[in-house]
Amino acid sequence: MSRAGTNAHGTAADLGTAPSHLSATRGTVVAVHGSVVDVRFQGALPLIHALLRAGDAPGVVIEVRSQLDERTVRGMAMTAAQGLARGMTVKDTGGPLQAPVGPGLRSRMLDVFGQAIDRGGPLTGMSWRSVHQPPPPLSQRSVRSEVFETGIKIIDVLMPLERGGKAGLFGGAGVGKTVLLTEMIHNVINKQEGISLFCGIGERCREGAELYATVKETGVLPGMVMVFGQMNELPGNRFRVGHTALTMAEYFRDEEHRDVLLLMDNIFRFIQAGMEVSGMMGHMPSRLGYQPTMGTELAALEERIASTSTGAITSIQAVYVPADDLTDPAAVHTFSHLSASIVLSRKRAGEGLYPAIDPLRSGSRMATPAVIGERHAWLAMAIRSTLAKYEELKDIIAMLGLEQLSSEDRRVVDRARKLERFLTQPFHTTGSYSSYEGRTVGLADALEGCERILRDECAALPESALYMVGTIDEAFQRTSAHGRTDHAS
Repeated sequence: MSRAGTNAHGTAADLGTAPSHLSATRGTVVAVHGSVVDVRFQGALPLIHALLRAGDAPGVVIEVRSQLDERTVRGMAMTAAQGLARGMTVKDTGGPLQAPVGPGLRSRMLDVFGQAIDRGGPLTGMSWRSVHQPPPPLSQRSVRSEVFETGIKIIDVLMPLERGGKAGLFGGAGVGKTVLLTEMIHNVINKQEGISLFCGIGERCREGAELYATVKETGVLPGMVMVFGQMNELPGNRFRVGHTALTMAEYFRDEEHRDVLLLMDNIFRFIQAGMEVSGMMGHMPSRLGYQPTMGTELAALEERIASTSTGAITSIQAVYVPADDLTDPAAVHTFSHLSASIVLSRKRAGEGLYPAIDPLRSGSRMATPAVIGERHAWLAMAIRSTLAKYEELKDIIAMLGLEQLSSEDRRVVDRARKLERFLTQPFHTTGSYSSYEGRTVGLADALEGCERILRDECAALPESALYMVGTIDEAFQRTSAHGRTDHAS
């Protein structure tokens, strides 16, 4: 077996490299171009993805990206390259980047090298394995279709997620991707016995600190692992942090036989990091400046997220959409890997309809009668049909007014507006800076509410009564309370 594919054991001080008992080859730095380093060896060349260490410990860690000739390799620095100079001695560590795996990962926050960054002390009792693992073979994959409930009404009703599948949150800056991910952590981690693993790719330092504080306050930290590659880190780090997190997720699935919820924020930053690496390595860019290998690199990560007979990795990924353009190559390539697509709308966010999910542009391959049942599938279709009809009538309403519509169309508009407001939901994670107490709503309650609106059982309710409620009964209680107050006054 090649050195790049073997598992090894080490300590956190190894910066994720293979142990020293493997044969080490020494070379010399011959050129430094920012984070790109050329190294010449007299003996055998290191393998692709092997880690090199330049200078005295801890030194500069370099990942081999290409072999230029029979003596020279070119690599990307994964730690700060300040101090690198021609003639500096470089040591081949004998293996690729390693990730720590073991029960001790729970409640810890780590970097791409598997080092603790939560002030909780170094990891102990860990084994280490290569981050470059193959996806599970087809013979071991599970083909059962199961729904993964999130407790968020609009998602569970209109775009149900798949257990062991991949869902994408598509949206531009500031429309609520991170808030939606954080709410899913809160809702799901208390219901399942599995592990939640949050991978921050290109995250702001503030966001990482806030997330850690939030999950610690809510008491869900013992069932979580967090891995961060921060925005200010080198592109080589941001490009590999997803592989590190996925290697840990595979351990919990394959060794501990647990279900894993893998949340990635943001998969676009992974593509962006690959674009930076590709550009610095001198590769010819593809459309809109993306790397020509984007499809292959994304597939190598996404295909490892799968459900097997021992457990499932369910992934929910935030995807930044440049300029809200869903035809951007990054969004298009990501779409092809997903079982559910949740598209966030800036227009709905501007109208205060949170979560700002566009129900007509989002979808799931699970929304079929064979998987979710006849009643659920019929309700989802009726809701989409009602909302689509309302979209068609908006221009007429804007030009001529609501009074010019037929009585049937006015009923459609009334149902659609009430459905839009009922599908809003107050989040637990936003309760500290909003006036609404968070709600987690089961699928049965969400379906009942939508069905009663479609049957015009809520025709007498004001639209405001349905805004930011949990179940439909809360809307009736809110109206009754207001009615009693008005009567008393």
